[in-house]
Amino acid sequence: MTDFLHDETLVAPPRTVRIDFDDGSFALRSTQTLKPYARCIGEWIERWARETPDALAFAERDETGEGWRKLDYRALRQAVGAVAQALLDMALPAGRPIVILSDNAIDHAVLMLAAMHIGRTACSLSSAYSRMAKDPSRLHGMLQALKPGLVYASDAKVYGGSLAGCGVEAVTVFSRNADAHPGALAFGQLLAAEETPAVMQAFAQVLPDTHAKYLLTSGSTGKPKVVINTHRMLCANQQMMAQTWRFLSQEKPVLVDWLPWSHTFGANHNLHMVLCHGGALYIDEGRPAPGLIEKTVRNLREVKPTLLFNVPRGFDMLLPFLEADDALATEVFSRLRLAFYAAAALAPSTWQRLEAVARRVRPMRPLWLTTSWGATETSPAITSAHWKLDGAGCIGAPLPGLELKFVPNGEKLEMRVKGVSVFPGYRDAPRETAEAFDEEGYYRIGDAGFLANPGEPAHGVIFNGRVAEDFKLSTGTWVSVGTLRVKLVSLLAPHVQDVVLTGHDRDEIGMLVFASPQAAALSPEALGERIAGVLRALRDEGAGSSQCPACALVLAEPPNLDAGEITDKGYINQRAVLTRRAAEVARLHARTPGDAQVVRLN
Repeated sequence: MTDFLHDETLVAPPRTVRIDFDDGSFALRSTQTLKPYARCIGEWIERWARETPDALAFAERDETGEGWRKLDYRALRQAVGAVAQALLDMALPAGRPIVILSDNAIDHAVLMLAAMHIGRTACSLSSAYSRMAKDPSRLHGMLQALKPGLVYASDAKVYGGSLAGCGVEAVTVFSRNADAHPGALAFGQLLAAEETPAVMQAFAQVLPDTHAKYLLTSGSTGKPKVVINTHRMLCANQQMMAQTWRFLSQEKPVLVDWLPWSHTFGANHNLHMVLCHGGALYIDEGRPAPGLIEKTVRNLREVKPTLLFNVPRGFDMLLPFLEADDALATEVFSRLRLAFYAAAALAPSTWQRLEAVARRVRPMRPLWLTTSWGATETSPAITSAHWKLDGAGCIGAPLPGLELKFVPNGEKLEMRVKGVSVFPGYRDAPRETAEAFDEEGYYRIGDAGFLANPGEPAHGVIFNGRVAEDFKLSTGTWVSVGTLRVKLVSLLAPHVQDVVLTGHDRDEIGMLVFASPQAAALSPEALGERIAGVLRALRDEGAGSSQCPACALVLAEPPNLDAGEITDKGYINQRAVLTRRAAEVARLHARTPGDAQVVRLN
């Protein structure tokens, strides 16, 4: 790995400059100039259909669950052309997007790419809103706000019920059981259309600033907003990554990926990286959840990916399988260039376990653990850690073409960003758009950070939590929620899935605890003592009131998806948990004698 990371033909060396301003703020920039990038997403499809038509583009499990349904770039371009023609033939009203409700799948990809190929905007919504949610009112509200011209889902029997009564007039399309939904079209009818010159005429009119996608924010900091993603943003961001991960031009990426296309990580980072470089994406029907993670394990073993993207929870659930089976780990890691986790959230214990597995099964090739940082509004990557990291926390340095500014905000440095891959605004929301940018045009992302080495900006940025999540105790002391949360989850592994910190305007920090499946092996008393032991150890090490919870409550109910307590990537929505569980927060801090479920330090 050391030679790989020091070969400038494969990975760009970390070179960053710092610009200081008179008001105490400063900015970082890459020394690389951003090179030309594609006009639109469709140029990638056209290129690989022409240059490598027989190369695999997509694969998904077939109906038997044993084999794979595959699509090469020739077949992908043919399908995109046919569906694009069908969309043109429908003469859908201008400005109304193509909305997709269901999980990642080949039909989903073809429709999304076909829409963008002819200048229509695609919008993939999390399937949680329609397939798993008991109350469809949130989905209905989104559809009414989006005003789609066409709505697609994979199966009418699964998704059709959620559409009933949505109050939106749109063409409805399903891949399966379309006849079960009155007036719906079968996706096969779109695939059967015969492409005419009108498709390439529409393709030629797609401009860099044409709206390619609408993505909804996860809602981790408030009500979801509709983020405009232009072709310029998306294509420029992949060029930024290509100039940093230079090996992508020499080794076509092969991914096994479950991350949803309703989210910028799965769609704009991972899916687009594959398409930009003519790689292959095996759509993983597994998830980091009991009963589904086994599917991911099987897929990883069969495919042997070259890049592994996941969220911390995904790695935590994969590790027991890799640790218990060296043959499996050897196969999964055999072609792996890197393992990539989201931002700074990987617990130190997870990092150490991944490295230990890699050392055991491929001792001559250590695993490169790396990360990036960004947002839906930045399409998504702002920084990249394109060098060897010693542990989680560093989010890398700015990518070519972007400027990352640090502005003093209370006791932290708030990070803001400007550049070609930053969004133009929220759809139909001028007030929210204006509030998102400062007077100099920097996007206020809401996160905080600081330099790993103030004297050498090329050493990267340390993530310092969200500005809005931090709170003050009654003593006036600030609590850095993001930093402390990751530390506590690591110390309590593997018995704790996540924690939510409490204590705003109180004299002590509290902790709501979501137990992990491994905690089932412990009695409630044993789990309580395990938590108390960690908290006592922190206190005895000298952790002050802002660095050590004084009490904890293990929640009986897991995070509730319908209530917005967990995002479709598996992250805890801190604000939603605190709002919905206000009674538990009050109970935690009440100091009620005899409350056996509250762990409290004396």
